[in-house]
Amino acid sequence: MSDSLVIIPTYNERENIENILEAVLSQPHNFHVLIVDDASPDGTAEIVKNIQNKYPEQLHLEERSGKQGLGTAYIHGFRWALQKGYEFIFEMDADFSHDPKDLIRLKTACQEGADLSIGSRYVRGVNVVNWPMSRVLLSFFASKYVRFVTGIPVHDTTAGFKCYRKAVLEKINLSQIRFVGYAFQIEMKFKAWKHGYVIREVPVIFTDRTAGQSKMSRGIVKEAVFGVIRLKLDSIFGRDY
Repeated sequence: MSDSLVIIPTYNERENIENILEAVLSQPHNFHVLIVDDASPDGTAEIVKNIQNKYPEQLHLEERSGKQGLGTAYIHGFRWALQKGYEFIFEMDADFSHDPKDLIRLKTACQEGADLSIGSRYVRGVNVVNWPMSRVLLSFFASKYVRFVTGIPVHDTTAGFKCYRKAVLEKINLSQIRFVGYAFQIEMKFKAWKHGYVIREVPVIFTDRTAGQSKMSRGIVKEAVFGVIRLKLDSIFGRDY
């Protein structure tokens, strides 16, 4: 039994899924992986099932009935992980924007005192590869905006490459998490911070996907912009924690 579970949500990732699983499962550490697939019409889940024959103890699959959003996929995975008793629970993308080799660095940060470690693009300058400048600026200043509004001492507030200690996810009321896109990533960090947990940023290099399609949309950006204000107001009035 491993103490570490990497949760990877998928929707139409057949071009990446085999390679990312091989990269994670071949790391010099006994990582387990949970794929949460939202009924990908391209057959992503079927590819995962075939790979399970090679990794029957390490690779797990949860299939959902439709495209329900990133945040709900992670919450589904968190509840699954807590039920199974994993101590270190990771969020990771399927498209190689997050380097599997950095998983060990995130875990080490938690083993050395952090309750939540973040693979950060902005803690040491800007470490992003293959993004257009417009998107780099949007992401960078979005994090500045979140820091200004909420006061959270995190440079990369929208980062989706993270490691939680089990206690953090047990404490946060997952049934009260509202958001499904980038605002979900902000909300989880903010609530961990408000509960007094130690957050540490680990510098990583983020590389944009080379295969498959991005799931970014205007609705996700809008949710993040206005969701931050709502998070701050909820914290002021002590709601939903």
